[in-house]
Amino acid sequence: MADELNPETPETESEEPIKQRKNGLYPGVSDELAENMQSGWADTELRDLKPIAQAAETARRRAALSARFPGERLVIPAGNLKTRSNDTEYSFRSSVEYAYLTGNQTEDGVLVLEPKDGGHEETIYLLPRSNRENGEFWLSGQGELWVGRRHSLTESEALYGIPAADVRELADKLREATGPVRVVRGYDAGVEAALTDKVTAERDEELRVFLSEARLVKDEFEIGELQKAVDSTVRGFEDVVKVLDKAEATSERYIEGTFFLRARVEGNDVGYGSICAAGPHACTLHWVRNDGPVRSGDLLLLDAGVETHTLYTADVTRTLPVNGTYSEIQKKIYDAVYEAQEAGIAAVKPGAKYRDFHDAAQRVLAEKLVEWGLVEGPVERVLELGLQRRWTLHGTGHMLGMDVHDCAAARTETYVDGTLEPGMVLTVEPGLYFQADDLTVPEEYRGIGVRIEDDILVTEDGNRNLSAGLPRRSDEVEAWMAALKG
Repeated sequence: MADELNPETPETESEEPIKQRKNGLYPGVSDELAENMQSGWADTELRDLKPIAQAAETARRRAALSARFPGERLVIPAGNLKTRSNDTEYSFRSSVEYAYLTGNQTEDGVLVLEPKDGGHEETIYLLPRSNRENGEFWLSGQGELWVGRRHSLTESEALYGIPAADVRELADKLREATGPVRVVRGYDAGVEAALTDKVTAERDEELRVFLSEARLVKDEFEIGELQKAVDSTVRGFEDVVKVLDKAEATSERYIEGTFFLRARVEGNDVGYGSICAAGPHACTLHWVRNDGPVRSGDLLLLDAGVETHTLYTADVTRTLPVNGTYSEIQKKIYDAVYEAQEAGIAAVKPGAKYRDFHDAAQRVLAEKLVEWGLVEGPVERVLELGLQRRWTLHGTGHMLGMDVHDCAAARTETYVDGTLEPGMVLTVEPGLYFQADDLTVPEEYRGIGVRIEDDILVTEDGNRNLSAGLPRRSDEVEAWMAALKG
């Protein structure tokens, strides 16, 4: 990684000095070099840009937001870069609320809706292209020659269909703002500081809840993006099966790296930390250390999802026999989870209660646990007391979208206690987990964890499994793995 310059930076009275790095090799910039760097550059302005693919959808979303909060100034930040260590940053991922309303994903952006008669005036505040007059473009660590070209404000207006302005002027405007204001909190401390005496936590939470609930029903663009994410994820799972021998020779990290390659080639990133849990690690629900051994005869629980360039993520789980064939006890447990998932998927349909698919899957698992003598029945007693949860542990699914656990701020009455509608996308993912140290089950069960997870779209007449490209039934999984390895 190249070492930044350490200039005595040219600056004007109205500009912040360009941050200098201690112990840089260059003590300053000569007047001659500064002058030389200001000229001799071609015009690279991009003209005739077409709007982004979802521009019509983001406009409709902003219109719905405007209608919900008439007469109020609404401020939705993208967020800022976060330091990873010293002077390196984590890769930036925009706030979901901001990306949902604009389609833009650059750091420091802020969408502002200012009230006017009959609605709102929209402005997207962004960093303009880095300055060539003061040397920012080559002297600053966030300058164009260090991190790449930003879109100009004119280019951004063409792409996103929103008037654009310099975000460095926004704080002063917000401090001077009058009338009711709401802001999405937690992403931009500078924006929140400028509004500190103008907002309340209760009113801001109402804005966050509205934007979360707006995403419960996906539009056609979103469904298409989720299908893209799932299709790439299917290919990522195929990639993993093909290299299981290499994972056996190394560790779970070979699986993680293999899937990550697919995510980066076909999408933006993984939608969450991949769970590559072999053997007893499968009993740890969010095992993301991925540093354990991969052994023939064990199961691999792979829970992973590709995130598209527009930030929609898949979330799929398969539990695979590392050697390609389930043992008798592994198959027994796997088939029970499959049966529970089948019951859960069948319960996903418009008009059903959101909880129905969870209840259907849990009933099957409770029946199996009673049948195997692991818990005393009857089944109704087990479910009433939640006794099956020692081995099922988690809920059977969640909403899916731009967050892997999407719409999390929605009110309980519209989400968990709500009703399914066409356009909703959710996971169905029952599991059974027998911890390695669980003395209440026979030894042969211990250390086996199984989860099967698919991404389900609620349709007008039932549902569609977006991840049907991956086999689920145990015999089909074995045949699929054999074909890929063959």
